[in-house]
Formats: sequence, structure tokens, C-alpha cells
Amino acid sequence: MNQQEIESVIALEPKERYKYFIKKVADSEIFYTLTDDTGDYVVSKIDDEELFPLWSAKEYTELCKVNGWENCQVKKLDLDDLEDEIIDFIADHGYLINVFPVFDKTGFVVDLTEFSKDLSEELKNYG
Repeated sequence: MNQQEIESVIALEPKERYKYFIKKVADSEIFYTLTDDTGDYVVSKIDDEELFPLWSAKEYTELCKVNGWENCQVKKLDLDDLEDEIIDFIADHGYLINVFPVFDKTGFVVDLTEFSKDLSEELKNYG
């Protein structure tokens, strides 16, 4: 991935980054999040909602290591991790999913049901 692609993608509106994320993850079956120094997943909070962040590439994830997340570690996940761990983690905590935040700006916020539906629909194209 080159710098021009990174800059053009982060310039997209949140909904467009969400669509990009869904297509990239369906294609690569890989996505990323952040963990803190104890290995726990990080979440952000907006109003009364807690948001679990996801990105389609390590490079985008690295850009968000700001405002308290500087020491976080990038964690690579795959679709098995999503099915075996992440979905339950998000559901058990009642988190929303913050897809593709950029720097300290919120990405496209979606609930688990809509996220799962959108990703499943896109995965059908790669069957």
C-alpha cells in the first residue's frame, strides 16, 4: 500500500471508508484493532456508547495511535477470530463497532447486526 492510497482512503467520508473496509476485509479476510499494554482490546467512548474500533490494514490502524492510544499494539485478526471471539466480545459488552476511525476522528459507527449482515453479503461475492 502506498502513501497516495492511504491519503485518498483516509480522506473519504466515514460511510465510504466503511464500504471500503467491508470490501477489503471480504477480499483479504484480515482486519485489525488495537490492544493496550495488558493485551486488552481498546474501546473509545462517545456519549453513553462504547465503540470497538476496526481497520482494514495495519497502516490505517497505526494512524490512530494518538490521544492516549500511543502505546497500544496493533492486533491482526482474521474471520475465524471474528466468529470465534470478536462477535461475542462485542455482543457481551454491548459495544457498537467504530469502523475505520482516522486519527482521533470517529469512523462509521454500526451495530453488530448491521456489520455482520453487510460483511456476510460482501463475502458472498468471494464464495
